Amino acid sequence: MAGGLARARDLLRLVFTGRGRRMWRSVTYRFYSNSTSVGLRRDLRAPVTAPTAKRAFHVRPLASGDALSWLDVGEPGLSDDQVYARMGQVRLLRSGIQTCHLAVDIDGQACYMQWLILSNENQRVRAFFGSLYPRLAPDEALLEGAYTPEACRGQGIMASAMARIAERGGDFGARWLLTFVDETNAASLKGCARAGFVPYLRRRETFRLFRRRVRFTPLA
Repeated sequence: MAGGLARARDLLRLVFTGRGRRMWRSVTYRFYSNSTSVGLRRDLRAPVTAPTAKRAFHVRPLASGDALSWLDVGEPGLSDDQVYARMGQVRLLRSGIQTCHLAVDIDGQACYMQWLILSNENQRVRAFFGSLYPRLAPDEALLEGAYTPEACRGQGIMASAMARIAERGGDFGARWLLTFVDETNAASLKGCARAGFVPYLRRRETFRLFRRRVRFTPLA
């Protein structure tokens, strides 16, 4: 699986750059772990007013010339978790999955990124993520890879940008926008709710000796 090979390379990079503790946490997670995420859904036929952020911005697709220096893992002073998170975003950028969107402020600075993944990307999603997401129907799209640069956090950008990026799904024929959030991530769950998303599914992910099993359970 392409995503697994890219992740393995990043884990080796963590070791060679003196961040072996973060690599070990990732390995032990895949040796034995249990986690639960909430699947959330938004119906684009139901009007939602995007919440207002503290910073004015507009959303647009990622362009080839966009500078994403805030994903540089060589920046001094980064924690192990910050480096690992940035590595994950770069892996997704290199996966070939299309329609990454940016929120860009009035100074031209990107302050948020997220992928709006359409059903024609099902094969690439499966190649990169494995069975982590359900197969998208023609009228569904997936929001994945949300990331706010550290300097832009705490300004309400996530919920506002997510709501606006979701609306773009209608331009591609999607009615339902899906996303998944770890059930312990209260801040992200609150942001998704403000962006018009409601719970509809529970995802249970288990690792045993590096073998992953994913189960989806509909919510009442």
